[in-house]
Amino acid sequence: MHCFACNASVELGPGERIGFQDGCEGCGTDLHVCRNCAHHDPSAYNECREPSAERVSGRERANRCEYFTPGAGEGGGPAREQTRARSQMDALFKKP
Repeated sequence: MHCFACNASVELGPGERIGFQDGCEGCGTDLHVCRNCAHHDPSAYNECREPSAERVSGRERANRCEYFTPGAGEGGGPAREQTRARSQMDALFKKP
């Protein structure tokens, strides 16, 4: 997985889990957060594709969600999301 904040690679061995208080070695940001989870989806209800998960208000703060699964996506923080969103809008409106 990659840290959502700095995009640092976080290697997990077989059966290894991210603990509730684990932090990124690159930037110190919490790792057990919604933004690093495979279920996180900003377009889904409650921003989560896991229907049984309770609502979490701080998507970038450590939480105790039992459904947390390390995501395979790349991190990179808000700048990466803005770039991706802009690219999608350009494609939608066919802007070169």
